[in-house]
Amino acid sequence: MRQIVLDTETTGLNPKSGDRIIEIGCVELKNRQLTGNNFHRYINPERDSSEGALAVHGLSTEFLSDKPKFAEILTEFRDYIRGAEIIIHNAPFDLGFLNAEFQRLDLPNFTDDVTNVIDTLVQAKEMHPGKRNSLDALCDRYDISNAHRKLHGALLDAELLADVYLAMTRGQNSLINIDADVTEQTASNEETTQNMTFTDIIVLPANEQELAAHAALLTGLDKESKGSCLWHITEN
Repeated sequence: MRQIVLDTETTGLNPKSGDRIIEIGCVELKNRQLTGNNFHRYINPERDSSEGALAVHGLSTEFLSDKPKFAEILTEFRDYIRGAEIIIHNAPFDLGFLNAEFQRLDLPNFTDDVTNVIDTLVQAKEMHPGKRNSLDALCDRYDISNAHRKLHGALLDAELLADVYLAMTRGQNSLINIDADVTEQTASNEETTQNMTFTDIIVLPANEQELAAHAALLTGLDKESKGSCLWHITEN
């Protein structure tokens, strides 16, 4: 599965009042692995940032004045994100700006180019109700260092969010690692099984070391899933 962790920086808070995107940062995941195939562009918004936004991202009008306009990076951006599942923290904010930029160019919404959008803020609120779930708070919760995050930056925040997302969803994938080799090996195993008889099957009971390792794995899964690991409940 190809996933893109995405973040934007903008001139202000409201695309309907003319605020624009000034930076896009994307990090690619394939089968939950960082690929290094990232996308990062600064964009000339053709307007100034609000005082509050400038304090957040620090990208001045002068710095952005010689950067490409959104229309100039559109083709490569669409090629990059097309068909992927998109991961965003507080998705309505970024999607509102992306859709507005697409509409300015008489294009369908950004979401028409992708397969799905995951909002990690919604996920975090479900997993940690009543707690702070900002990106900084989640970095602290999952022991992800964000000490180098002095100002908001789209690529930096996308990189941090990728680590947060993998940590948040690790319990769902602890027992499964999907790749092409697994599918091929499964087919080979099924063919071998069909040619076996019951007399060919040898049952080897687990030794004490293996049982201890199994118990430790279940304990770890139970901790990650906040006590809802069914295997652990069944064992006890």
